[in-house]
Amino acid sequence: MKLFPYKASIAAAAVILTAACQISPGPEELKEEPRPNIIYIYADDLGYNEVGSYGQAKIRTPNLDRLAAEGIRFTQHYSGSAVCAPSRSVLLTGKHTGHAYIRNNKELGGWGPEEPEGQWPLAAEEVTLAEILKQHGYATGAMGKWGLGGPDAHGRPNLQGFDHFYGYLCQRVAHNYYPTHLWRNNEKDMLAGNEYFDAHQRIETPFQDRADYERFKGTTYAPDAIATEALQFIRDHAEEPFFLYYPTIVPHVALQVPNDSLAEYEGIFEDPPYLGDQSYLPHPEPRAAYAAMITRMDRNVGHILDLIVELDIDNDTIVMFSSDNGPTWVGGSDLEFFDGNGPFRGRKQQLFEGGIRVPMIARWPGHIGAGKVTDHLSAQWDVLPTVLELVGAAETIPTNIDGISFAPTLLAEGSQATHDVMYWELGRQQAVRAGNWKLYRSGNADGEIDTVELFNLYDDPSETTNLAAERLDLLNEMLALAQRSRTPSALFPSVFDSETDVVPGGEPLQ
Repeated sequence: MKLFPYKASIAAAAVILTAACQISPGPEELKEEPRPNIIYIYADDLGYNEVGSYGQAKIRTPNLDRLAAEGIRFTQHYSGSAVCAPSRSVLLTGKHTGHAYIRNNKELGGWGPEEPEGQWPLAAEEVTLAEILKQHGYATGAMGKWGLGGPDAHGRPNLQGFDHFYGYLCQRVAHNYYPTHLWRNNEKDMLAGNEYFDAHQRIETPFQDRADYERFKGTTYAPDAIATEALQFIRDHAEEPFFLYYPTIVPHVALQVPNDSLAEYEGIFEDPPYLGDQSYLPHPEPRAAYAAMITRMDRNVGHILDLIVELDIDNDTIVMFSSDNGPTWVGGSDLEFFDGNGPFRGRKQQLFEGGIRVPMIARWPGHIGAGKVTDHLSAQWDVLPTVLELVGAAETIPTNIDGISFAPTLLAEGSQATHDVMYWELGRQQAVRAGNWKLYRSGNADGEIDTVELFNLYDDPSETTNLAAERLDLLNEMLALAQRSRTPSALFPSVFDSETDVVPGGEPLQ
């Protein structure tokens, strides 16, 4: 059996993986044809099976289902990581976590209103999709959760290619849907009616009076404020090409949603109160709240789709939708009840399929066929080269990235290049996919690799049967690919930085 059914050899894969050139000098003139707008909507902790078109039966997502019906749906699309910040880094730079600058969440402050905001900032020398599109005359906006640098950092959005930013700079602050403020570029936007309260509280017994839960809300619901700003950005730039990056915070816990949305699901599920015992905030109807949050997000997606029709730019706008990682399991969310990861093992923070295989939908009327489904193997580090090819700027795709454009799949024309190898690392975990084979490894606090698993995803998409002991030949190849797919990071040291050169029971790595 060949490990790579569509490429010549592992050696060829290694050459591709280790290429590290610089970005092409200076943007070339774009083609004379109209340049499409790009809207990339990025959900937060939304599982593969939490959208109707992917099989969700309990949560209503009519606008995302419409997006899929009018475009293409991917069944083998992967996030950049299994947690927030590295996925965002991967998406914007086109580098997977074996080469990315940000490889994990890394906090710069603690909890509380006086703590400094932000996570470890994206390096100034990193080249983002927004920076490249801006060179080509695109207006660039980011509305939502950033997570790649606080207000005083070189990683903040306005220094990473975005003309306009509105939302949360800090992921910790984003645990509360009713924060005291959001950031509009470099200034705080104080939100009317919102006073500070801790987004991590616990109660011993359910409140007898339902109104007592209102203490976990404010007046201004941040996702709605962000959605309003996104709509205004579209209106302001409808006469020029624009890139809107819309990383909503939904459905990341805490469970908080306005009462009009909660009413849509009240009483539908058997729904015991959540006391906050798995962190975040208590809620009287946690299942209803979780479903309502996703449906309200879907409603805001519908507002975007309606607006581009109203502005007569529908046929000139590419809309993409995905999620930064798999579903969460804490904070009152109910992964099992909603079957959030579908047939896949794992969830957020894990590099099993449930933690990194995510929904991906793309729509561009007149260019992307309606109702299409593809099993093309792709990841969020492919978005940067895909977008640049779609807007006619393929010649300025950086040559030091890991991404491969999937524009041929979207447009159903030309030859689609494929990945020999896909790679992830997160803390003490590592995953490699090559063809239908997947390697998963994890280490312990003593720096020892104590779990090695090998799966055939074609036969076993749920990763239930470890074939490592039976297929030492393939295990050896996959471990070799793992080594070749990464460079050590001083910022994010890994248990995989000190590899032995022999696979137990196998042959020396070549």
